[in-house]
Amino acid sequence: MPEPYISRIDVASLTAIDVHTHAETDGCGHFSLPESLRAGADRYFGVEGGGPPDLDQLAAYYRERRMAAVVFTVDAESALGHTRIANEAVVEGASRNADVLIPFASIDPAKGRAGVREARRLVEELGVRGFKFHPSVQAFYPNDRAAYPLYEVLEELGVPALFHSGQTGIGSGLPGGGGIRLKYSNPLHLDDVAVDFPDLTIVIAHPSFPWQDEALAVASHKPKVYIDLSGWSPKYFPPQLVRYANSLLKHKVLFGSDFPLISPDRWLADFDKLDIKDEVRPMILKDNAVAALGLTGAVLESAT
Repeated sequence: MPEPYISRIDVASLTAIDVHTHAETDGCGHFSLPESLRAGADRYFGVEGGGPPDLDQLAAYYRERRMAAVVFTVDAESALGHTRIANEAVVEGASRNADVLIPFASIDPAKGRAGVREARRLVEELGVRGFKFHPSVQAFYPNDRAAYPLYEVLEELGVPALFHSGQTGIGSGLPGGGGIRLKYSNPLHLDDVAVDFPDLTIVIAHPSFPWQDEALAVASHKPKVYIDLSGWSPKYFPPQLVRYANSLLKHKVLFGSDFPLISPDRWLADFDKLDIKDEVRPMILKDNAVAALGLTGAVLESAT
């Protein structure tokens, strides 16, 4: 059992907070996805050679850029039949690099009561700061009542839930999409979750193609729903997403890259060219994440 994560992040010193990065390997030869899906995603995103970074390499990359990063894997053991990267390994890596990394966990909703017990232990004993869900890879609708006991624990413990939305590069171009079904990731399903768990912070990940308007509607209507901008270069953002980020959702849009599939360097270079108001840029890059992730209290408390 690893030691509990205790943040050493100095928020004031950061240039940005990336709320969406992946632990793709445990550093010991095991990967988060089966080989066929991993190779397909690399082709889709144009990732070249060398393999994904381990958590220490990921941390060094962000430390060099004076950024913090939320990091997670995806537990989809039931749907994929592939052993996950252990949440404990993510906590361990984040603890070694607690000046820049923020550990999220992932639990397959199909694990039922065992998953609920694990979620509580991960937060209460190991200091996990949030949870990642990927409905298409995990093959479940977010508003499936079978997942509700898991959300109840997250709401009770005050940690956010981040959900993949829209099309995914995982399975893209493979026969039958590698068995990955897009229907599960319509962000409108999260409207039910936001109604039934009003105190749960929800992050809708990615520009939600082909359901961008649904994501904007849910985030505009529900106070604790945010959108992260990961997985796409900003030069491809739909115009309505840019318009809402500059206005109605300026406090609810978050910088995310999808590293290592998309690098923050590439994302930020394209973001610099996007028509975003000067006063909104720091909100997207850091300030909104501080609020959504509850970093202010957590960081100050851990530093005292």
